Amino acid sequence: MHANHLPRLATLVVMVTGQAACAGGPPLQLPQAPTVVVVPAPTNCRSVTAGASLAAALSTAGPGDVLCLEPGIYVGRVTVPVGVTLWGGPDAVIKTDGSGTTVSLLGRTTLLGLTVDGSGGRFDVVDAAVRVNGEDIRVEGITIRNSVFGILAEKSKRVTIRSNHIIGTGGPAFGLRGDGIRLWETYHSIVENNRVQDARDCVVWYSSDNILRGNEVRDGRYGVHFMYSHRNSVVGNRFLANEVGTFVMYSRDLLLEGNAVLSSHGAASMGFGLKESGNVTVRNNLILHNATGLFLDNSPLNPGDKNLFEGNILRLSETAVGFLASQKDNLFRRNSFRDNTIQVRVDGGGDAMGVTWEENEWDDYVGFDLDGDGQGDVPYELNDLADAMEARHAELGFLRGTPALALVSLVGHVAPLFAPKPVLRDPRPLMNFANGVQHAN
Repeated sequence: MHANHLPRLATLVVMVTGQAACAGGPPLQLPQAPTVVVVPAPTNCRSVTAGASLAAALSTAGPGDVLCLEPGIYVGRVTVPVGVTLWGGPDAVIKTDGSGTTVSLLGRTTLLGLTVDGSGGRFDVVDAAVRVNGEDIRVEGITIRNSVFGILAEKSKRVTIRSNHIIGTGGPAFGLRGDGIRLWETYHSIVENNRVQDARDCVVWYSSDNILRGNEVRDGRYGVHFMYSHRNSVVGNRFLANEVGTFVMYSRDLLLEGNAVLSSHGAASMGFGLKESGNVTVRNNLILHNATGLFLDNSPLNPGDKNLFEGNILRLSETAVGFLASQKDNLFRRNSFRDNTIQVRVDGGGDAMGVTWEENEWDDYVGFDLDGDGQGDVPYELNDLADAMEARHAELGFLRGTPALALVSLVGHVAPLFAPKPVLRDPRPLMNFANGVQHAN
């Protein structure tokens, strides 16, 4: 989504938060955008003047040394030695020499404040603006532009990537962009308060026990893509106008909480997706204006695993929740489903009767609450004939919203002979979302 579309997205967010307040629940508090951080110069600096050889200056530095760059241009490819801190203001620019990685960081190094402009152009060797390889490394407050890959951390532990601004190449083909942030075999690390835009993906592969918190990822393909990565947390992030907000593959024991996933659109776009993943908790997220809000493919996979979806707001999506065939061991509890074209869809003609639905709010519920306890006295059942036909024959989606499919839906409700089997059953649906969620960092 281009910048001129963002006001429309902001209007949708204001509308939804207003609806939540009118419904009697607390106002939604969206995750805040990361703030711009100017990292002050450390004390005891050794100054490096613009035009001097940065590589030569670093070659004489040892553990505990602090080098401070004066404003100007410095030529990369450079390696920051173990235990050294390299600082510069935003107008101190380390510029690629046209090949390879521009800045490499070894163990116990710190990179602060400056700008890194560009990298080599090879995808096969993963040319990056900043490459992290070691333990106890910190990258904070820097700006990256014109690089293939932004920040790449591989085979590392206890890395902190904080308050950086990464601007990708923004080309029309996502596959020809590089990743904004990539963790590869990286553990016990923190990625927080970063802004990533116009890149391809943010990737967490073969990396466990990490925290991704308070970041904003926009105008890319995957906001975060997990693969074979366990015990990670994604908390209080903003995913705006990507093709996919967060996708979890072959991973277990993840927490996705308090995030805003907005306007994921395209042929296969979604807010959150799970493939063959278990013990995933998706809680208190705002999932707004996506092609598909939540998508599950054979999740959970392992016997004994379960997934929990609780307290989420799913609004203004073409499909709120999509399943690839019938699934089980998923619990949907106290979620709000409003203003979606299709509430729940099961491709391939299956159903979601094996999924547990508890006390969700459905805006198309036509039951009643005679005892006034805030819960419907009759179950909510989803059994729309038009939706069932579209799940079996995807090409019927072309007719969505037309009088023809509307008539099919009506026939399914008034003529028992044509009624489809139920897709799901929620025994005690909420009448309103009075106990709605708050989204916080």
